[in-house]
Amino acid sequence: MGSITNSAGSYFNRSLAQMAELRAGIERTRTQIATGRKIERGSQDPAVAAQLRSVSRREALAEVEGDNAARLGQDLGAAANEVQAVTELLQRARELAVQAASTTTGADGRRAIAFELEQLQQELFSRSNAVSLTGEPLFAGQSTGTAFTRDAAGNVTYAGTPESGAVPVAPGTAIERGLPGSEVFEFDLGGTPSSAFAVLGALTTALQGGAGDPVAAANASLAGIDAALDTTNRATTILGTRMAWVEQVEEQQANRKIALAERRSRVGDTDVADAIARLQQSLTALEASQSAFARVSSLTLFDALR
Repeated sequence: MGSITNSAGSYFNRSLAQMAELRAGIERTRTQIATGRKIERGSQDPAVAAQLRSVSRREALAEVEGDNAARLGQDLGAAANEVQAVTELLQRARELAVQAASTTTGADGRRAIAFELEQLQQELFSRSNAVSLTGEPLFAGQSTGTAFTRDAAGNVTYAGTPESGAVPVAPGTAIERGLPGSEVFEFDLGGTPSSAFAVLGALTTALQGGAGDPVAAANASLAGIDAALDTTNRATTILGTRMAWVEQVEEQQANRKIALAERRSRVGDTDVADAIARLQQSLTALEASQSAFARVSSLTLFDALR
């Protein structure tokens, strides 16, 4: 009877352990179906957990890169709008210079032109110090201060840095934030450094009586205005190219986000159909184990008492 008792005890222990394991598996499967996740803790499957951590790091970095690209696109768009406005301003200044260069324009007409040129200079200075939506100067390079300053005599000087700095927007890809003001408003004129401010300022002074021959001064200013227009046109092209690059990067970012989401789903999401099938299989196995255990345990108890 002792051997029967030992054998029965061993059977009971094995059966109970088997049923406990089945119940645990059933609970895990039910949790997977309810939450949609394969694992709740890394210890359940270290390999899957490691892959999910890798995906999470890549997603976090992609989020930062996406924000960078969005802000960069806004800054480049704002800078392009300002440069376009400056180009239109210079085109108007050129029209005024041509009028002033006409011998049919009298002294009163030139004074009126000079007055309008003063207004254009004020607008030019204002746009050169334009800021982004976040309040950062668009044309100061990497400086956080104003791009251009003006002294008591009205002379305008670039106060920013010669480079704008690059913004990381994708793995191994960084795009320059914009253009420094020195590449938008300054240029060489006949081998001499000049600027749109200097050209318009000199023309205004000449038309206000500061030159003996205002007609000749107006004619001479055309070369400077054309050089300023060439500079802004070049800036528009550069900014447009970078904006197109940002748009392309954003499309790639969207594709990478989809790919990362698909990878996360493959690695960490529950295959509901498979999980339901496994759950049904486990429930059937548990039911069969319980029935068998009940029958065998009854017989063993009967034999032991007989």
